[in-house]
Amino acid sequence: MKIFTIGYEGATMADFLAALTAAGVERVIDVRALPLSRRPGFSKSTLAASLAEAGIGYVHLKALGTPKRGRDAAKKGDRATLEAVYADQLHLPEAQAQAAQMLALAAEKPSALLCFERDPAMCHRTLLLAAEDQHDVVDLYA
Repeated sequence: MKIFTIGYEGATMADFLAALTAAGVERVIDVRALPLSRRPGFSKSTLAASLAEAGIGYVHLKALGTPKRGRDAAKKGDRATLEAVYADQLHLPEAQAQAAQMLALAAEKPSALLCFERDPAMCHRTLLLAAEDQHDVVDLYA
């Protein structure tokens, strides 16, 4: 199963939607703990509405987001702490249930995991997919 990832850091909504559409993405799976953004258009309600207008579904899986301690570590470039915090997060029953839901959703139709970071190597979405043994990953860039 192929699964896409995309970060919206530095992107405009138009470029973001264009990247998803060009790849044939039919659903965005938001894996942010807090689906809020200072970047216009990327908070949950507005984002879901923009995606719907483009014919793309939206699902938010909060338990797959990074806890605050992990987000703080990521902002400082502390990858080791991010990895440790996120590994603990993925062992929680709610996160395990939502990881299974994520895989089921991605199996239904072409889906992209959404988070902030443009570079997937700096984002927990790469850790999530590695933990789920997903190897057919396509990183999109807006």
